[in-house]
Amino acid sequence: MSTNGTTPEQIEADIERQRDELAATVSQLQAKLDVKARAQDKAAELQDRATTASGKPRPELVAAAAAVVVLLGVLVWRRAR
Repeated sequence: MSTNGTTPEQIEADIERQRDELAATVSQLQAKLDVKARAQDKAAELQDRATTASGKPRPELVAAAAAVVVLLGVLVWRRAR
C-alpha cells in the first residue's frame, strides 16, 4: 500500500483512465486540425441543404437567386439612366 492510501491497482486504473482521456483529447484535436476534412464536411452539409433528395436545386433557392439577379439588374439599369 502506498503512503497516500491508494493501492497499486487504483493507481493503475487511474493511469488507464487518464490515458483514455488523453487519447480522446488527441482525437478531438486531430479532427479540429484536419482542415481539408472539415471543409469537405461543410461543403457536403451545404449541398444537402441546397438540394432536394433527387439532387436537384431546391425551388425556393432558385427563386431567391432569380430575384437577386432581377434586383441587381434593376439597380444597374436605374444607375445607368
